[in-house]
Amino acid sequence: MKLRKIITLVEETRREMGRDVAPASRRALAAAVIVNPHAGHYADDLSDLITTGATLGDLLGREALAALGGNPAAVEGYGKAALVGDAGELEHGAALLHPGLGAPLRAVLGGGAALVPSSKAMGGPGTVIDVPLGHKDAAYVRSHFDGMRVQIPDAPRAGEIVVAVALQCTGRPLPRVGGLRHEDVVGEDGLR
Repeated sequence: MKLRKIITLVEETRREMGRDVAPASRRALAAAVIVNPHAGHYADDLSDLITTGATLGDLLGREALAALGGNPAAVEGYGKAALVGDAGELEHGAALLHPGLGAPLRAVLGGGAALVPSSKAMGGPGTVIDVPLGHKDAAYVRSHFDGMRVQIPDAPRAGEIVVAVALQCTGRPLPRVGGLRHEDVVGEDGLR
C-alpha cells in the first residue's frame, strides 16, 4: 500500500435547535489517500486491494478511535466508504471495503454484530465523500442512522482512492423517530 496522507475529522454537537444535546453527539472520521495499483488497466485479481482493505480497517479504525478518546466501549456505531479516482473503477473501492476491512475494524472496537454500512463512488479531487453510519450491534437502532461527510481538496487524484472509516459515540442529536433504543440492544443477530 502506498499511502499519501491521512485525514482525521472530529465532530461534536452540543446544541441543536436551541436545545442542549446531552450527552453531546460525537463522531469521528479517518480517511486515507492511497495509490490505486490498478488505475488505468483492468485486473481480474484484486486480492492486493482486499489485503490493503484489511490493513486500512485496522489503521483507520485506530485513527478514528484515538480521535474520539481511545475508548472502544464508548463507540456505538460505524461506517465505511471509498471514493475512487477516475482512472480506477468502482470495483476497486468494493475490493477495499468488503471482503477484508470489517473484521480488523471490529477487532479495534472489541466487536460489532451488525454489518458495517458502506458506500462507494467515483470522483475527483474535492468530491464530497458520504460515509453512512449505523449502530455497530443492532441495525434496527434508528437513532444511529446517520452519516459523516468529508471533502479533500487534492484527493482522490486520477490514480488514487480515498478510503474512510467513521465511528460514532452516540446517535444523532435529539433523536425522536422511535424504534429500538441503544440501551435495549441485545446485539446477537446484528439486527436487534
